[in-house]
Amino acid sequence: MELNLAGKVALVIASSQGLGKAIASELAKEGAHVMLTSRNEDKLQTAREELKGLGKGKVSYFPCDITKPDEIETLFLKTNEELGKIDILVNNAGGPPGGSFEKFNDEDWQNAFELNLLSYVRLIKAALPDLKKDGGRIINIASSSIKTPIPGLILSNTFRLGVVGLAKSLAEELAPYNILVNTVAPGRIATDRVAFLDQLKADNQGKTREEVEEASKKTIPLGRYGNPEEFAKVVAFLASDASSFITGTSLLVDGGMVKAI
Repeated sequence: MELNLAGKVALVIASSQGLGKAIASELAKEGAHVMLTSRNEDKLQTAREELKGLGKGKVSYFPCDITKPDEIETLFLKTNEELGKIDILVNNAGGPPGGSFEKFNDEDWQNAFELNLLSYVRLIKAALPDLKKDGGRIINIASSSIKTPIPGLILSNTFRLGVVGLAKSLAEELAPYNILVNTVAPGRIATDRVAFLDQLKADNQGKTREEVEEASKKTIPLGRYGNPEEFAKVVAFLASDASSFITGTSLLVDGGMVKAI
């Protein structure tokens, strides 16, 4: 299958580690020019060194706090300057804190909104001038909570669904420009974030993280956690020419964990 990603310019948000880094790596392997970004410059430098040479494309980085509009603007200017017009935007953000409804105050809700929903709105707005020229891809990373709420993650459950509504609406609005908008929802993928959530659950239940992980694996038909590279390959497909008739969809990558139809 020809993905035809060579020479495409991809901006991957929150890409210094975890799923974002895996996605950037997969796109780089396919020959795309990739801009890495996160708030941690040291991790960005390390990630760029690891990704350089994976493909024929360039790999750059620029630090950005995606909750700050002025930093988003600078990020896009830097991407255009170093790599050219953006063809692919991968929206990604770390999950908000875990906890029950009564734990959080207004500030917690506002912070989660700005990180996990409003940032995606702002990033898409900034990308549209480039994407409207020749078409392109917007891929929003969410969570399996878009299909079934995850206990103890009420902030994520709320705003990840907002991402789905945004993507579904934009898929229709932007179709005339050949801009495809999709959402990819990870289940239990072996990342630091999932390890943190397993430890949080373990602490609440008086168990070890290993016990929680084993119990979690029993709910997954494939009997294991996914790895970041498996998830990244799905995103690369949606970023490619091979997905040219897919827009407005939400795709679970969860090993069959979610039982909802």
